[in-house]
Amino acid sequence: MRKTIIVSNRLPVKITEKDGEFALQASEGGLATGLGSIYREGNNVWLGWPGQEISDPKHQEKVTKQLRQMNLMPVFLTQDEINNFYEGFSNETLWPVFHYMSVYARYDQGYWDAYYQVNKKFRDIVMQVAEQGDIIWIHDYQLLLLPGMLRAEMPEVSIGFFNHIPFPSYELFRLIPWRAELIEGLLGADLMGFHTFDDSRHFLNAASRILPVNTSANVVSYNDRITVVETFPMGIDFNKFSALGQDPEVKHQLQNLKNNFQQERMVLSIDRLDYSKGILQRLQAFELLLQLHPEYVGKVVLYMIVVPSRDTVPQYKELRDEIDKLVGNINARFRTLSWHPVQYFYRSFPVEVLSALYNYADICLVTPMRDGMNLVSKEYVASRNNNDGVLILSEMAGASKELMDAIIVNPNNIGAITRAIVDALNTPLPEQERRMKQMRQVVSKFNINHWVKLFMTRLEEVNQIQQNMLARRVNQETAMMIRQQYRQSKKRIIFLDYDGTLVGFQTNIDMAAPDPDLYQLLRELASFPGNDVVMISGRKHETLGEWFGHLPLDLIAEHGAWQKTKEGEWYQLPGLTDKWKQEIFPMLEQTTDRTPGSFIEEKSYSLVWHYRKVESGLGELRANELMNTLRYYTQEKGLQVLPGDKVIEVKNIEINKGKAALSWLNHKKYDFIMAMGDDVTDEDIFKALPLKAITIKVGSQVSAAQYYLRSHHEVRHLLRTLKTVHAES
Repeated sequence: MRKTIIVSNRLPVKITEKDGEFALQASEGGLATGLGSIYREGNNVWLGWPGQEISDPKHQEKVTKQLRQMNLMPVFLTQDEINNFYEGFSNETLWPVFHYMSVYARYDQGYWDAYYQVNKKFRDIVMQVAEQGDIIWIHDYQLLLLPGMLRAEMPEVSIGFFNHIPFPSYELFRLIPWRAELIEGLLGADLMGFHTFDDSRHFLNAASRILPVNTSANVVSYNDRITVVETFPMGIDFNKFSALGQDPEVKHQLQNLKNNFQQERMVLSIDRLDYSKGILQRLQAFELLLQLHPEYVGKVVLYMIVVPSRDTVPQYKELRDEIDKLVGNINARFRTLSWHPVQYFYRSFPVEVLSALYNYADICLVTPMRDGMNLVSKEYVASRNNNDGVLILSEMAGASKELMDAIIVNPNNIGAITRAIVDALNTPLPEQERRMKQMRQVVSKFNINHWVKLFMTRLEEVNQIQQNMLARRVNQETAMMIRQQYRQSKKRIIFLDYDGTLVGFQTNIDMAAPDPDLYQLLRELASFPGNDVVMISGRKHETLGEWFGHLPLDLIAEHGAWQKTKEGEWYQLPGLTDKWKQEIFPMLEQTTDRTPGSFIEEKSYSLVWHYRKVESGLGELRANELMNTLRYYTQEKGLQVLPGDKVIEVKNIEINKGKAALSWLNHKKYDFIMAMGDDVTDEDIFKALPLKAITIKVGSQVSAAQYYLRSHHEVRHLLRTLKTVHAES
């Protein structure tokens, strides 16, 4: 049976120990709720750390048995691993950089080593339960290396990854010394999910600038596989928060609040202690409100809950001290005998108390400096069954992309937050209802179950795309079929592109000269009776002549403008003109002047603008600009503009690899035709050849070819196997 394996740093369970006996209680988090429908079914399983160190093997066995009854599987970590992997690399390196607080980041080799080892530990435990055909869904920044590690062991398994915190821009991400390894790890996934489009874009940008990958729209091609990068804003259990309002305990708590705050308006703030949450700025804005608007003194209260978190870490301890001091100052300065401006609690509360607060508060103030999504804002909206209340939301929280009817603020702008509180206090009820209804619709529709379903459906689609691509890959069976046809034929023609097909892609175009191994291969292939091998390239005819003139090959250079049979001399296609160059050359020159690293190559009947040495991003930008300009000029002039791999070529429309290949086929009758190429220009050959021809694209892009191979190494291997057919015969 195909099963789903969920992997996260923590299991959705709380463990308490008393005299060697362990009590397990399922936790209530948003993710646990959403994934409950998956991991509790059949033989599915959720795998993670149980939340505390359990070192005694007997205790480990006992806990494992208890967890297995709940479809959970533990990864036991030592205290040392918890300190270095979790507290260290995850929370002192990745967390600050991903939250744009890189000044707090520590780049410690010991942390990285522990992170790597713990990801390996997770891999080994996943491998104990995973089988081919399973779906593995990995969660969050503590396990960025795991998708790649699993992919190396199980190439065919389906892997999804979701990042629950922001993904930083390339400028910040590049600060991490192990940035390439992290991106490689993530690209082991088939589908990568982020909360916002910005996060997805930042990841794609970082991947394309750090690794030699191809990105097109939201698809990354790396190591002959594709990874799709998508945006899935995470939701909450809307019905649960909506229904909590009717709970007797919530009603009781609500009555207490009404008794305590009879005439006062409440501004609610709930956060975990963290420097990314903007708690100090929120307090400063509230202080400014009381300063500038004395009419609110005694009438408005800030009810602030800060949930304890990592307060032994210096930055967090310092933050807690700052909050204590600021709350003390505000209360000392503004309070009256019967009124406290800031009601501050440094502890966590049960969900019933939170629900009562969500139901009671006039305003919910959510102003993080950076947040992946921020579910407090959605919980507040879901709780407002009367459609009243105002949400003030930071534009830096992922939720702001969905809850557009909130009052959106820049969390660094203290004055703007103060003005937002004043606006919220003065928003008329019909306007509150209009905004809240819209937000409740969004939160209700895009709930946690919708999020899970959307991700799983998309993962299925991505696997389908990959299967379709695999169907065309030259596997052992296809290679045997090609050899069979080759063996049974008498007259054979093989069209071979050069750059990217027979040799790898070089930054310097002059570095791609043939090596002895390639010479040997071509010589043997071309010398066999009945074989015509045609090198068909965009390169200059002088270069091709110099490299291959001494071999028994037919040569087609500059996409067909120049041609040469193995015995004959070079001749050029009649009726071609190069007068158009005078007009086009200055345009290319102008772009080259603005683009360091780019250069122009002039051929007899074409001009090529190369940007393989240009900074990533800038090259693509200039290429798009140039394409748009050239298209406008070339339409009436009988010219064709061809975008290729880091090149743009302008040539006469009559020059075409497809036409050149067909003219070769007209000379003789062939019973075996094969063509291999990696470029846009090679598509012309694939389209022009008869249906019985074997056409192979190098690189796994979409193509008119029947099959594809992944690299020039595989091309050479296939050609070598044709050579062995000669040896057998």
